[in-house]
Amino acid sequence: MHIKVGDTVQVRSGDGRGEQSKVLSVDHKAGKAVVEGINRVYKHMRRSQRNPQGGRLSKEMPVQLSVVMLVCPSCGKASRTGARRAKDGGKERFCKKCGAGTGTIAPPPNKSDKK
Repeated sequence: MHIKVGDTVQVRSGDGRGEQSKVLSVDHKAGKAVVEGINRVYKHMRRSQRNPQGGRLSKEMPVQLSVVMLVCPSCGKASRTGARRAKDGGKERFCKKCGAGTGTIAPPPNKSDKK
């Protein structure tokens, strides 16, 4: 999964289709992400010490990672991503439309570890 916290993504299906927004959190085990302003629901809260007002609170719920697509920072289009080796030996994400790198996945290996 090539989606990280802070990435800009575009929603591919559902009520928020076509909207671009920022990823707030990612649960790789469940395959879900919380995207800012997408999949908002009302949570009915009782009055308490923590929430003295009570009432209906609006919050974002997670969406499947298959529903969102990374927006490339260089070309500005939603595209699939791939993984490749960088020149320094680490792994990086890249946009499959324009070929630009969009961030590192794994750091380069240490030369001292091979001994």
